[in-house]
Amino acid sequence: MPESTATPVPTAVGAAAGRVVIDPITRIEGHLRVECQVADGVVKDAWVSAGLYRGMEAVLKGRRPEDAFYVAQRICGVCPISHGHASTMSSEEALGIKIPKNAVIIRNLIEAAQYLHSHILWFYTLAALDYVNPVTALSADIADTYALAEQAGTATGDFGAVQKRLKAFVEGGQLSIFAGHWWDHPAYKLSPELNLIAVAHYLEALEMQAEAASIIAVMGGKFPHFMTSVPGGTTWVPTEEKLDDVLFRFTKVKEWIDTRLIPDTLAIAPSYIDAINYGAGTGNLLSWGVFRDAEAPDDPKKRYLARGAVYTDAFKTGKVDMAAAQFVDADPKKVMEYVERSWYESPTKLNPAQGQTTANFTDYKVEDKYSWCKAPRHDGKNMEVGPLARMVVAYLSGRTEVKTIIDGALKALGAGGKPEVLFSLLGRVAARNLEAKVVADWSIMWVNDLVAAIKGGDSSYFVTSDADAGEGAGLWEAPRGSVGHWMTVEGGKIENYQVVAPTTWLCSPRDADGQLGAMEAALVGTPVADAEKPLEPLRVVHSFDP
Repeated sequence: MPESTATPVPTAVGAAAGRVVIDPITRIEGHLRVECQVADGVVKDAWVSAGLYRGMEAVLKGRRPEDAFYVAQRICGVCPISHGHASTMSSEEALGIKIPKNAVIIRNLIEAAQYLHSHILWFYTLAALDYVNPVTALSADIADTYALAEQAGTATGDFGAVQKRLKAFVEGGQLSIFAGHWWDHPAYKLSPELNLIAVAHYLEALEMQAEAASIIAVMGGKFPHFMTSVPGGTTWVPTEEKLDDVLFRFTKVKEWIDTRLIPDTLAIAPSYIDAINYGAGTGNLLSWGVFRDAEAPDDPKKRYLARGAVYTDAFKTGKVDMAAAQFVDADPKKVMEYVERSWYESPTKLNPAQGQTTANFTDYKVEDKYSWCKAPRHDGKNMEVGPLARMVVAYLSGRTEVKTIIDGALKALGAGGKPEVLFSLLGRVAARNLEAKVVADWSIMWVNDLVAAIKGGDSSYFVTSDADAGEGAGLWEAPRGSVGHWMTVEGGKIENYQVVAPTTWLCSPRDADGQLGAMEAALVGTPVADAEKPLEPLRVVHSFDP
């Protein structure tokens, strides 16, 4: 379903009790409620409730494994590519299929296009209004705006025309996503000129999303819910003309990221530098890895963004010490799902390979059951997934491109040599945008790799299999975080299917030991200047792009 862009309307529940409820959380995909206990202007406790039962596990049981690719990607309208790939990989593992190198590269390219679409969408459309105040852009001095853009190294445009369009928009009463927001909140700190630059690039971002979506349409047939990455490889056969089109669009998006997204991020960040002091969350990070190496497609540690886990337990210790952090392999056998606080009557503490999903809604009670999300844990720890996790794991894995861009960003923000600051609200925001830059660069390389393979005479894109039984897990990364599809096939039919989506990790409720989920942990310690307008908690929630 499309993202809601309506204005969030918080409801204060019992001022004496210090409870703040934001329901619904908007500018996300799906249904989410956040309840916070606030005291002395700080969130002391939090409960995150996913209000939507997906039930895809029940839908897929009894179907052919080939069908799962088409059905499972309907889990999400923003990251269907990742669910499609995870589903396909699970069936390929179950049926013993090894896909050709060309198919690996083509899947990387389709996935990359989705990442660029998603990250641009998130920063400019879903999260920007938490930091950018378009109302003050009406008072921006145009000459000063041009000077600021040049100083910040971000692209200029016809800022005067944008300001006129914005003025007509506001005066005409067609406020849409700008209506009723908390524009008078003291946490908005950008100058009118920087706000105008951001609004101008907000409008351009809509065009860049369309370019990225067009790449998927060329290679995948359509977007969302593409059609070509079926079990066995890909049904898309590239031609020189099609690859020219794909390369042109990737280059256009890459240049826009280089001249807008990254400079905008570095220009806006100093105004919100205090956001390095909260939002760290659990301090434990997980990545299954994404973008396979065509020469070693079965090794998740050799993916461009590698598999791995980081343990810091920052939520318990109150700080992150990278020198003492444990960097370990991410093991799917160590994943267990708890349901003590979720609306299920399935057994608790099951690995997804043996998982069950039996819904049983009772009542919303934060002291009991309060969410449709299960509580997945890795080796008993509450993990954060997403761009921050992927970038830190890649950083610690020694991925040169990632280390270079992170060190450069830390230096630009005056935090050189201190990757600990990534474990924060600001770090989580920055990691997503820095990842977009890295993926955009790789996408150009992968197109050229595919061109070279074709010129070298490699025309293999698809293989078949006669197997009709087996077990497999497709462990992958959606833009929002780690996604796993577990499949058991018997007699050519799906006997069991389990999904652990990024939202399951991020929005999980408490587990059997009372450990908070990633988003709940990140909310604790967040300042709240005005309980009637809880902008700061909203920023933390949006930073996860749930």
